[in-house]
Amino acid sequence: AASAPKPLPSSGPKSLREMPHPLATSSSEEMGPALTPSPDLLLPRSIADKDLSLPNGTPVDTSSPASSSSLLNRLQLDDDLDVETRDLFVTVDDPKKHVCTMETYITYRVTTKTTRAEFDLPEYSVRRRYQDFDWLRNKLEESQPTHLIPPLPEKFVVKGVVDRFSEEFVETRRKALDKFLKRITDHPVLSFNEHFNVFLTAKDLNAYKKQGMALLSKMGESVKYVTGGYKLRSRPLEFAAIGDYLDTFSLKLGTIDRIAQRIIKEQLEYLVELREYGPVYSTWGGLEVELSEPLEGVSACIGNCCTALEELSEDMTEDFLPVLREYILYAESMKNVLKKRDQVQAEYEAKLEAVALKREDRPKVPADVEKCQDRVECFNADLKADMERWQNNKRQDFRQLLMGMADKNIQYYEKVCVT
Repeated sequence: AASAPKPLPSSGPKSLREMPHPLATSSSEEMGPALTPSPDLLLPRSIADKDLSLPNGTPVDTSSPASSSSLLNRLQLDDDLDVETRDLFVTVDDPKKHVCTMETYITYRVTTKTTRAEFDLPEYSVRRRYQDFDWLRNKLEESQPTHLIPPLPEKFVVKGVVDRFSEEFVETRRKALDKFLKRITDHPVLSFNEHFNVFLTAKDLNAYKKQGMALLSKMGESVKYVTGGYKLRSRPLEFAAIGDYLDTFSLKLGTIDRIAQRIIKEQLEYLVELREYGPVYSTWGGLEVELSEPLEGVSACIGNCCTALEELSEDMTEDFLPVLREYILYAESMKNVLKKRDQVQAEYEAKLEAVALKREDRPKVPADVEKCQDRVECFNADLKADMERWQNNKRQDFRQLLMGMADKNIQYYEKVCVT
C-alpha cells in the first residue's frame, strides 16, 4: 500500500519572511509515493477552528475586545510595538512641477532612513513621478503573486472637474503615495523586495527599467502558473468566507462613497448661495441706519457659516473620501489575489486527477504536482496572513477616520451655533 504523503510546509509560528517560499525555488525534493492531496485542500479546516463565525456569510473576529476602551488600548500597544521594531522609514514630500517640451508632470521626493543591512547607506533621497510608483506596484505583483499589494491612488482625472496640477490635488495624491509606500514598508515580505530597494535608492530609475527581465526573480517568473484555464470545483470554506466578505464590504463602501460625494456636492452648492446671500445684508445695512447693526450682525453670521462649511467640505474631500477609495481599491486587490489562489488550486486538482487516471503499478507523485501543491499551500499561508494584516489596518484607519469626522462635525456646529 502507498505510504501517507509527507506533511507539507506550514508557516506555523514562524514569520512570513522566515518561511521557505516554494515559488522562489526551481527544483523540488523527492517525496514519498502518494496520490492523495493534502487534507487541508480536500477537507478545509472549519471556520470554527479559526475562531470565526459566519452570520450572513460575513466572517467575524471573535477575539476583538468588547469595549471601545480595550480596543483603544490594544491599538495603542500595536503602534508602540511597531515603533520599537521598525528599521525602515520612508516619506513622500516636496512635490515639484516639471515643464518639458513634450509633457508636464509632478515629481515627489522619496526619503528613506534605515538600519537594514540590505541598504548600502543609512539614508537616501530620490525623486519619483507617478508612473514610477506604478512601475513599482507592477513589479511587486509580478514578483510576489501570493501577497496583497497595496493600491495606488487612481491615475485618471476628469478633465474640467479637477486640475491635476492644482495644489489641492497634488497634496491629496502626495498623501496617498506616502501611504502606499508606508504600507509596503510595514509589510514583512514586500519591504525586502529587490524592486522596492531599487525604487528607494536608484538615482536613475529609468536605467533600471530598461534592463527588462534581467533582474526578475524565479518567483516572478512563476506567475505564469496562475493564469491557466483550470476551473475550481469549490472554494474552501474559509476562502469562500473571505470572498463573500470582500463583496459585501465593496458594495457597502461604494454606497457610502457615493452618498458622501453627493453630500459634498450639495454642501458646495449651498456654500455658493450663502456667499451671495451674506453681502445682501451688508448692502441693506448701509441703506438703513437704524437697522445697520443687526443687519451687519446677520451678514457676519452668514460669513462665519460660509467659513465653517468650507472647512468641513475640505475635510471630507481631502481626508474622508481618499480613505474610502483606497479601501475600495484594496478590496479589489485582495479579490485578485484570491482568484490567483483559486487558479492554482484548480491546477493542482486537475493534475491530481490526471495522475490518478494513469493507475500505474507503483504510483508516484510527479514533481510538477508537488510544486503545484506547494504553491497552493504558499498562497493559503500568505493570503491569510495578509488578510489579517489588512483587517488590523482597516480597523485602525476607520476608527481614526470616523472619530475624526465626528470631531469635525462637532466643531462645525459649534462655529455656526448662534448663542
